Amino acid sequence: MNEHGGSALLTDHYELTMVQAALHSGAAARPSVFEMFARRLPEGRRYGVVGGTGRFLDLVERFRFRTEDLDFLSDNGVVDETTLRWLSEYRFSGNVWGYGEGEAYFPGSPILVVEGTFAESVLLETLALSVFNHDSAIASAASRMVVASGGRPLIEMGSRRTHEGAAVAAARAAYMAGFATSSNLEAGRSYGVPTGGTAAHAFTLLHDSERHAFTSQLDSLGRGTTLLVDTYDVERAVRTAVDLAGPELGAVRIDSGDLAATATRVRAQLDSLGASDTRIVVTGDLDELSIQALAVAPVDGYGVGTSLVTGSGAPTVSLVYKLVARARDLAAGTPLEPVAKRSVGKPSRGGRKWAMRRLDDKGIAIAEEVFPHVPEAAVNVRPLLRPLMADGEVIGRESVHEARERHRAVVAELPEQALRMSRGEAALPTVFH
Repeated sequence: MNEHGGSALLTDHYELTMVQAALHSGAAARPSVFEMFARRLPEGRRYGVVGGTGRFLDLVERFRFRTEDLDFLSDNGVVDETTLRWLSEYRFSGNVWGYGEGEAYFPGSPILVVEGTFAESVLLETLALSVFNHDSAIASAASRMVVASGGRPLIEMGSRRTHEGAAVAAARAAYMAGFATSSNLEAGRSYGVPTGGTAAHAFTLLHDSERHAFTSQLDSLGRGTTLLVDTYDVERAVRTAVDLAGPELGAVRIDSGDLAATATRVRAQLDSLGASDTRIVVTGDLDELSIQALAVAPVDGYGVGTSLVTGSGAPTVSLVYKLVARARDLAAGTPLEPVAKRSVGKPSRGGRKWAMRRLDDKGIAIAEEVFPHVPEAAVNVRPLLRPLMADGEVIGRESVHEARERHRAVVAELPEQALRMSRGEAALPTVFH
């Protein structure tokens, strides 16, 4: 998050030097197509989740070189005067297509397609990769956690484990992928993510006794609040909590120890005290595997922090942004020619592409199909690319709530093997026609 409000300098030095050299050669205005894709999924993952589309569109709209940006570039000799003049008038005027936010993707999926001149399109490379690599990593991890939770609500609470700007983006991506709430208030203000929270151990330690702390919290927040019961002795804390709040106590939270064993004991104790409706929430270095392991425990909700905001071991999804087609010259009507890297281990496929998701007769996804042209409509196929920008104007903006609904439908469409927590290959093959 740029504290100065602009987004033009959220980019790499060589993006601007490429523009300078292209202006010098006369190739800067060549019509071009860039595509963003992943050559592979993070090791062991069976599907990825597109995250960050909404944030990317917002940033492209603000991608302007202001006077102070140009002064910085000039003072530091980054580019020459000709390039500074060109940058001063920069406005992206091309078209952008992309997978809907919340959509699943697989190796080779053309997640984002940018059409415009070479110069105006290449300037968006770092911005696109920065946003989508981060948010897709968080969304992909969050989706696996939601699957592992089996319908029990998840709370995003990782703000203190990452950069302050990344924390807001992570809260947004997690909610899009199915988390119920976040602890991050800026995510609530900026994106409408539901927020929540009660108290930490410090609140209990502040008071002269646990009973005093619980009484204060109940008096302030009501009996439906969640009391943290593992500051001292869990059994005594649960007894005190029910004694003070009665059976209307909303929930207790356990943050340490053997969570499954402790939750089992606490559930039995709550039931014996008549608080059978009081929920049990567990927190403490959870990831999708530990969440799945708690499936048989009497747990009603989970709070996830560090693992979520670090992508649960995959803090980036290694998306790349590559030139796949360009015109040979600037003459009107000149067709675009495919171009592709041949680098060992880093090849790309040339040509503008269109993607479809093929389904079986029961509506379950069976393949990702990529075409060099717009495919004809057919039964049991679903187009994946949708227009996001036309002639430089955003036309595909959605709320995070709409992306959340898309993701819910997409997960229901995936085959059973995609939802396993064990390591495996991509759940769908990517077929290039």
